Amino acid sequence: MRRPQLKIPSWLPVDGFILALVATVGLAALLPARGTAATVADNASTGAVALLFFLYGARLSTREALAGMRSWRLHLTVLACTFMVFPLLGLAARGLVPYVLTQPLYTGLLFLCLVPSTVQSSIAFTSIARGNVAAAICAGSFSSLVGIVLTPLLAALLLGGGGGFSARSLVSIVFQLLVPFLAGQLLRRWIGGFLTRHKKILGFVDRGSILFVVYSAFSTGMVEGIWHQVSPWQLLSLLGVEAVLLALMLTITSYGSKKAGFPRGDRIAITFAGSKKSLAAGLPMATVLFGGGAGLAVLPLMLFHQMQLMVCAVLAKRYAARVPEEAGAAAVADTGQTRRGEKAEAVGASGR
Repeated sequence: MRRPQLKIPSWLPVDGFILALVATVGLAALLPARGTAATVADNASTGAVALLFFLYGARLSTREALAGMRSWRLHLTVLACTFMVFPLLGLAARGLVPYVLTQPLYTGLLFLCLVPSTVQSSIAFTSIARGNVAAAICAGSFSSLVGIVLTPLLAALLLGGGGGFSARSLVSIVFQLLVPFLAGQLLRRWIGGFLTRHKKILGFVDRGSILFVVYSAFSTGMVEGIWHQVSPWQLLSLLGVEAVLLALMLTITSYGSKKAGFPRGDRIAITFAGSKKSLAAGLPMATVLFGGGAGLAVLPLMLFHQMQLMVCAVLAKRYAARVPEEAGAAAVADTGQTRRGEKAEAVGASGR
């Protein structure tokens, strides 16, 4: 008798990186870094963040970014969704405190709304949906580039001292994020080829650095006992709020881009790039901005990231399934128009 096999639905993406993040959080809960080990982990985390943004700068082609500015309407739309609409919705969620969200969870939710858009998954989902992949690449890259400067500034404006942001945080942002990024841009001419040839290996370096940052942040949270502040009910409430947030952004980007007159391919790119948030960029930024409180502050971002993967996977396949129908409808419309034209010519000929 053949043993039945467990099959994972094709619409449910099992992100190995998310599983690794969960395992890292579990490790920090069981074996948090303390004393000297905590100091070493904190210093190593600072170096890992600087390395991440150095690699980001070295990989981003300035020439390609400038060339992509031709689609300025699309890029402005994505930037407006990422750094204007998202923050406004985050500010509106302030009314949920303390009835639905606690103040620390709301701070994390607002920080989530300030993070730049993701690049890799936006490109992947746009490709699956048969949208404008080139536009998704440029839009995600611009969002990441602008976010290095704009996210800290928005955090200073909207989070203030209550979010753990201070002048010292701004200095840390400059030296841990902006300076390494600019150094990567300057050295790209000499090391760009090496990074391209070893892209797969450096991908492990990227993710390993992020996992180390997560371990350091969550270890500090465990030692300080901040996880006792979150109950299962509060987590469920947070998930509900984030589901509404994602639904609103998907609706705004989809219908808004349609009303603005963008073609189908551009609408798909705007929908995926304008409704998503980058875990890879947000985690290091949170470590710099919040310090010891980063563990609880990044929890909303981690949950939202996995939620957006699952929802956008389903949405991308639905977009792809509509392509034959839309092509058929366009063909019927063209055929009808051709027949009307032929009939008019026949009438004209008979009149002559």
